[in-house]
Amino acid sequence: LKIASAAMAAQCRLAARFHHVHGTNVRLDASRTLATRVESFANGLCFSQEPLAPGQIFLVEIEEKELGWCGHLRVGLTAHDPQSLEVVPEYSLPDLVNMGDTWVFAITRNHNRVVVDGQEVQVRGLPWEPFLLIKQVRIPRDTLVGRSRPGRYSHILDDLYKMNVLPATARRSRIGVLYAPQPNGTADMHIVINGEDMGPSARGLPTARPLYAVVDVFASTKSVRVIPVDYGFPSLQTLCRLVIQKHIVHRLAIEGLDLPPLLKNFCQRE
Repeated sequence: LKIASAAMAAQCRLAARFHHVHGTNVRLDASRTLATRVESFANGLCFSQEPLAPGQIFLVEIEEKELGWCGHLRVGLTAHDPQSLEVVPEYSLPDLVNMGDTWVFAITRNHNRVVVDGQEVQVRGLPWEPFLLIKQVRIPRDTLVGRSRPGRYSHILDDLYKMNVLPATARRSRIGVLYAPQPNGTADMHIVINGEDMGPSARGLPTARPLYAVVDVFASTKSVRVIPVDYGFPSLQTLCRLVIQKHIVHRLAIEGLDLPPLLKNFCQRE
């Protein structure tokens, strides 16, 4: 069991970055965890580096917005290996979807829950419960929830800060996609927004084929960052963050520490 958990953790950390194949307007940082659309409003397609495992969430945080465009982030899954694409499509909807074996969900400011027969699908679990449960999938909820960046005196209001869940399309909002296997051998695609399951937004996905996450940095969404989610054993990066946070007065004190910029940024974000 420990070996299986370690293997799952390693696979999740490997997949927690973007594929080197992406849309023509996308620029990735050196770690391939930050994707920015540098011009226009389209050609912002990105993919996960590796196919996702069953129940593994690919989670991104909206880093930057751009005014003047209509529409927001789009996320989903595809059975197309990004490496096999002769040309990365301009849009996830409809271009990539029209290629088949692709399922994409357009995020809106409101009304992201799945609607069946005129009524929203009811999902289990309450926002304050420590784990999000989707079928047999169990994910620590705190990592999934996006919150506004702490201010100068936010250490005094930590409890309020933790309750400050953002709208779906706001900066710092966290949006993830995963697939949950079903008894009939297929899978359902689930979109998770700030720790809440929106229900099965697509059904009948083929589990026999590798499924890659799709993230379309579209229109008013300018930049997104991959957020690693620990399964099984926590990563060394996460352990370092917890030790650092334990020995400081409040989050803003991290800026004054003699640490590499990437580590400081990681510690400040969680």
